[in-house]
Amino acid sequence: MSELNSIEAAPRRGMPVWVQLIVWAGLIGLLVILAFGLAKTQQVSVGTGDTISTFNLKFFEGYAYQGKASIALADLKGKVVVVNFWASWCKPCEQEAAALEAAWKAYEPGGKVVFLGVDYVDTEPEARAYLKKFGITYPNGPDLETRISQLFRIKGVPETYFIDQDGKLVYVQIGPFVPLPKIGSEELVQPEEQIQAIIDPLLEK
Repeated sequence: MSELNSIEAAPRRGMPVWVQLIVWAGLIGLLVILAFGLAKTQQVSVGTGDTISTFNLKFFEGYAYQGKASIALADLKGKVVVVNFWASWCKPCEQEAAALEAAWKAYEPGGKVVFLGVDYVDTEPEARAYLKKFGITYPNGPDLETRISQLFRIKGVPETYFIDQDGKLVYVQIGPFVPLPKIGSEELVQPEEQIQAIIDPLLEK
């Protein structure tokens, strides 16, 4: 009995100080990460009228712009720039692929409009297969480390941003361009027509 009492009376050893410091440091680090993530999710997407900061897009081989391996938005000042975020795994992206390519073909000869495809969270083999499948020829490249998508604060894909000659955002398309009913008519406004309706007024400036 006395032996049992002596065991119960023995002081319990606490956690070493250095272990406590490591645990607290880990908890503080986790809280910082969570706070950063929460702040990031609360950021408001860029809106029309905003001047878009320059970014650099490195192109896939075979999808360069005027023979350049990469380009910065600042290099395209004076041109209308259409930035389309897409991915090979994105089914809605397939709905607008043909329309984007057709619009690019229409504006390419004039040299006043540039389309940039930004491949989001993808792998190059799948991305290239997608581009080949839909006959895409306009400049395209991967969003390395999601830097460009973070700049635009996209919510998903597809999303398309129209930037005027002064670098200001003038229109945002969330989701794919699809045929839409024409007001007061049973006819449909096709995706390519919708794209042209956004770009043409900018070329008149």
